[in-house]
Amino acid sequence: MAAPPVDISIVAACLNEAENVIPLAAALKSVLEGAQVSYEIIYIDNGSTDGTIDLVKGMCAKDPHIKLIVNNRNFGYMRSPAHAIYQASGRAVVGMCSDFQDPPALIGDFIARWRSGAKIVLGVRQSEKSSLTIRLVRALGYGFYNRFGDYSVIPGATGFGLYDRDVVECLRLWRDPEPFFRGMLVESGYRLETIHYHRPPRAAGETKNKFASLVNFALTTVGSASKKMLRAPLIVCVFTFMLTVALLLFGLVRGLFGLPFAGLLYLSAGSFAFSLILLFLGLIGEQVRIISDMVRNVPLVTERERVNFD
Repeated sequence: MAAPPVDISIVAACLNEAENVIPLAAALKSVLEGAQVSYEIIYIDNGSTDGTIDLVKGMCAKDPHIKLIVNNRNFGYMRSPAHAIYQASGRAVVGMCSDFQDPPALIGDFIARWRSGAKIVLGVRQSEKSSLTIRLVRALGYGFYNRFGDYSVIPGATGFGLYDRDVVECLRLWRDPEPFFRGMLVESGYRLETIHYHRPPRAAGETKNKFASLVNFALTTVGSASKKMLRAPLIVCVFTFMLTVALLLFGLVRGLFGLPFAGLLYLSAGSFAFSLILLFLGLIGEQVRIISDMVRNVPLVTERERVNFD
């Protein structure tokens, strides 16, 4: 007989977090037991080389509430956490990182909002110590995405939050190969509430969110969740064609007054050719958009092993 589902599943993504996984489990157990809920804590390891896996296995041997998924390699911090969320059995799932920058104490507030009817509760950071470059990249990224994305995202929401089982099952059906989870939560349309907090510094270890990884994340996000960008060539095509007409008319007017106009005709011809190229690129983009909606069947990760799963 299958075990009954737990109330809350905690999914904690980790990569070389040997200094944090044990104190994090202790903090989570304290919060969850205080909230009087049944629970499971799932660590998903994304290729650690510092002993993180052995430490979590040691906790698993002593506590059946703690579970472990070990990936075959590093699948990135979009695919790996989403995969673990889909493996959770709780009536609600909490997604978080393992470095204490997502404060465990806030989970009690998430649960209270969920019990009051919210389907999604997201933590939104109010402040964070980071370099001017990182802050600028984030500001530009949010602005660009909210302008061209298919739906708005919540600035400061990293995905740390609680998601009802109905939400998880809905997003699982999308089978998105590069799930931008925090955006998918908004796109789902379920009742969403936010809780603001001041993000604490990392408890131990080094951050994995370097400048290059943040840029890669931003590009993947726009590529996977902004189909509007595929239509950008069509939009530019319209303006280019308008420029073509303007150049052609201006050239004809100059010709009527006996002024040189051959250069303008050459420019209008070049502009027209460029607009045709953009037109066909835009039509190809539309086909790619339709295909992307139809074909979403790539596994998020492949697993090396599981511990404490039935």
